Amino acid sequence: MKRVIVFVLIFAVLSGCSVKRKKTMGVSADNKAAAGKVNFEREILISKRYLNIPVKNTRRKAEKDFVRFFVGGKMIQEFNLCYATDKVDWWAFVDVSDYMGKKLTVRLEGKEWNCDEDMDIIHQTDKIKGWRNLYKEKGRPQFHFTSRRGWNNDSNGLVYYKGLWHLFYQHNPFSRNWGNMHWGHAVSKDILHWEELGDAIYPNELGTIFSGSAVVDWKNSAGLQKGEEKTIVCFYTSAGGRNSWSKGKKYTQSIAYSTDGGRTFTPYEKNPVLGHIVGGNRDPKVFWHEASGKWVMVLYLERPTLAFFVSDNLKDWEMTGKIDGFHECPELFELPVDGDEGNKKWVLYGASGDYFVGEFDGREFTPDGDIIKFTYGDCFYASQTWNDVPKEDGRRIQIGWARVDIPDMPFNQMMNLALELTLRTTDEGIRMYAVPIREYENLRGRKYSFENEQLVEGENLLEGIEGEFFDIVTEIEVGDAKYVGLNVRGVEIVYNVEKQELVGISKKKQIAPVKAVDGKLRLRVLADRGIREVFANDGRIYMPLGRFTETANKSLEVFARGGNAKAISLDVYEMKSIW
Repeated sequence: MKRVIVFVLIFAVLSGCSVKRKKTMGVSADNKAAAGKVNFEREILISKRYLNIPVKNTRRKAEKDFVRFFVGGKMIQEFNLCYATDKVDWWAFVDVSDYMGKKLTVRLEGKEWNCDEDMDIIHQTDKIKGWRNLYKEKGRPQFHFTSRRGWNNDSNGLVYYKGLWHLFYQHNPFSRNWGNMHWGHAVSKDILHWEELGDAIYPNELGTIFSGSAVVDWKNSAGLQKGEEKTIVCFYTSAGGRNSWSKGKKYTQSIAYSTDGGRTFTPYEKNPVLGHIVGGNRDPKVFWHEASGKWVMVLYLERPTLAFFVSDNLKDWEMTGKIDGFHECPELFELPVDGDEGNKKWVLYGASGDYFVGEFDGREFTPDGDIIKFTYGDCFYASQTWNDVPKEDGRRIQIGWARVDIPDMPFNQMMNLALELTLRTTDEGIRMYAVPIREYENLRGRKYSFENEQLVEGENLLEGIEGEFFDIVTEIEVGDAKYVGLNVRGVEIVYNVEKQELVGISKKKQIAPVKAVDGKLRLRVLADRGIREVFANDGRIYMPLGRFTETANKSLEVFARGGNAKAISLDVYEMKSIW
């Protein structure tokens, strides 16, 4: 259907309430007559921090209403959504504090409107709509990171600087669906309790803002430092053609930088720093390689190829090698084997988390063997690890995107638990282990503890223990049972003794090979709303399971079937909220 573009002005409301519009203001009678379709434009004097926009939940393909902001005649932002003209499902917000006291023109271009008054509910506030109930919503996970509003996916730009862990992430502030990619931004002092700072990098004329990484430029290689504060440099893909602003452009690699400790970011005026190479080349992972004294970038080119680049100044890049086996969102880092600093290996992985162990000389990666499977669950993707972790900490900490749909909320998706990664020698060779960072133990509350208790078929040691949020740690001697395991609020984690398989029964079965060591199985399960993250045998197996169960089901069960087993130890902790 041909779209007819016309204009209507939207005025600034200085309170949280909408008011009746002046119907004669700025409406073209000729345009209003055209097929009943009206577009709107209004100049707003910015007097409060947030501009609130009504959102209707719908399919991504139905999000065909466009909003554009102009200051001084120059477009500064554009996005698409499904604008709510009757029932408002939730309110998206835009931080317009940078334009306080200035006039901002809002232009809405949509397919159809019921009447002119539908647009009047855009308004300004000093706090986001719904702030009193923020993080208390019925569907909000309580110890997994979620964005205040909108969609989130990949973790981006993980970097530590001056006591703060920075978490950037793919963010659509205007929908529960993927699209309008910005970099959301949150900071934490303990990787548990997060303060969301708002979007750090916005779509522009080069494209929307796809995934990437961040570094602290300690030596001012890029020459961007101002004053004493070191520069934080973010690398991201400018996804050309993903918004109308960048129509006809291709995917390139850009940088944005902060000279105020990561509070604000400025796109580099000479972006992109790496032009288009092939297809959807994207997701630059950048880090400092000490041995060669160079900056290294790993970049996804096209399936299944990653490429390596080096630079002296973070702006000019030379390709040095390629490797096959991965799809998007690469990561590369070095770890000691069995904690031995004299014996280190490099780990290279893509979005799935499956990885190579091998050698990296600063220019090329040489794998020791085949790709190794990392996760056996159904809700883990596009993880990244933190750069610039202090030496006194020394951990390699990862966080990924938990692909879990969260129904009926003004936000969607969550992050996985933050995990500590290590390399350990096993009978199968060197393998990467993953366990929740120790900080989660600080969220533990009331404890239920059992030792050397028989697990008899038909009986449940945990009967009567109810709740939503748990950390469960157990070691089970399988005995003559055919199956042992846990049921955590309707999600079963079952060990098949004969097949030596751990089965997570969530949306569908997830299966992992697990050997009982000396007839014993060690399990840890952290349960939050919408997700159960399972760790077997001290992190050798990682199985995140995404599923929203009925809130009425708050029960726990430990079981043995087809015989008896023994709970050598079983500790159940109620978990506190990070919010």
